Amino acid sequence: MTRRRKPAEHANHERWLVSYADFITLMFAFFVVLFSSAQVDKRKVGKIAWAIQEAFKEMGIFAAPNSRVPVVTADPLPTERIQLIPDGKGISGRSHLAVPFEKMLGDTPIPKNMGTLQKQLALALSPEILRREVTLKAHREGLVISLREIGFYDSGSAQLRANSEAAVKRIAEVLSVQPNNLRIEGHTDDVPIHNTNFVSNWELSTARATEMIRLFITRFHFPPARLSAAGYAEFHPVANNGTAEGRAQNRRVDIVVLASASD
Repeated sequence: MTRRRKPAEHANHERWLVSYADFITLMFAFFVVLFSSAQVDKRKVGKIAWAIQEAFKEMGIFAAPNSRVPVVTADPLPTERIQLIPDGKGISGRSHLAVPFEKMLGDTPIPKNMGTLQKQLALALSPEILRREVTLKAHREGLVISLREIGFYDSGSAQLRANSEAAVKRIAEVLSVQPNNLRIEGHTDDVPIHNTNFVSNWELSTARATEMIRLFITRFHFPPARLSAAGYAEFHPVANNGTAEGRAQNRRVDIVVLASASD
């Protein structure tokens, strides 16, 4: 009986495809990693843009926007939807981050020296601005420094709190080297007042304004000719008196730095 011979094995000339496929798989994984690491987390970019926007707004350096960047979104926030600091006319897309001070109020004429003064006050009052106790706002007449009641006065009182005098002192130090006249304005909300000291919001608002003037003259030695007082009660609100937050914003003393004739 003859032994059956095994058929001769043919050499496999396609084994290189296995190594090639492994190489292609590794290259694909490598480029996927590179692509992933190069992608910006657009949701985090949106959060950063919102935080910067809020910080500048609170410091009074830029005008408040009409809308805000959403902090949390279902999908990553496209960079083209990120709202940057507006110029008062509305912007979209990849606009300039910093807006010139003169354009913050659109077509409103801005006194020349108010931009530098606003920045100086923003630095001096940064703790109070971050606590929402002070706001700075450019106006056609000049610059308005708003001292909210929550940070400077007890309810129904015209006396400045002792722990708030340091902030007023910093304001006085910045303004003392300026030639501009100051108008101190008292404002209230529309809730009627009747206590042992004041029978109306007119009296409270006027008393706060004149008391601030007394402090500027006696403590900080401002020339009386530079100062004037006005009490407006609830009739010049900056927010809606229908909400608690709006009423809190309306209870304030405004120090208006009036633009000089040469500005």
